[in-house]
Amino acid sequence: MAFSRANAPEPTPAPEKLTARMVGIGMNFAAKAEADADIEGTLLHASVLGMDGGDLRVLAVLTTWLGVHHPHVNVDRLVRLVGAHPSGRVRAYWSSIARWLKKDRRLARLARAYKGAPIELLPTGTEFQVKRRGEDERFTASKLRVPKGTLRDRHEDVLPPEVLVRRHAGYRNRVLMGPSFRADVWTALEHSPDLPIADIARKASCSFATAWQAAQDYRLLQGAAPNTPRGRPTG
Repeated sequence: MAFSRANAPEPTPAPEKLTARMVGIGMNFAAKAEADADIEGTLLHASVLGMDGGDLRVLAVLTTWLGVHHPHVNVDRLVRLVGAHPSGRVRAYWSSIARWLKKDRRLARLARAYKGAPIELLPTGTEFQVKRRGEDERFTASKLRVPKGTLRDRHEDVLPPEVLVRRHAGYRNRVLMGPSFRADVWTALEHSPDLPIADIARKASCSFATAWQAAQDYRLLQGAAPNTPRGRPTG
């Protein structure tokens, strides 16, 4: 069977599974973390829970997380996942995030994820609350109208980068190599160095060629430095 890269998001995980994944990528909820949880898939499912499921607490923590950790998001993968999602509300959220974080030029493609009229976050009362309290500055002039104070922004709700980099192998590799598919292939190889290249590519959601080249480099380093801890570059 020919290799096919997975671009569509996986089915929505069970609530307890999603919570464990959110904790695993550094969101401070009261649950046990899933080690090395998939970052972009978790971000997308958290946005679905917040926008379509009405869980404003999750949406608040997600938004704070993005403000802190967006430099280490694999935007290429996130754009694919968001673009494939059928919910206009979810895509409006990500379009608005791209406007807020416009200094990260990688996110510009997300701004085009939703082209419809602006959407109100609250099912009722958004206009009244905006007139009373003003708008959340992070979403001003975006595709999402959010009354000020609706989504709390507390940095203690998420792990700082210096902590997450020690707890999440994939995040650490992105800090080392940049937030790329190559870094994600490296992480997959650290976990399962003997997996076939096609399986590694599917696990990292990248092309076969990207997985193949990264695997050659990974194995070259392992052979050249047998006493070096697996996956740690030397020099």
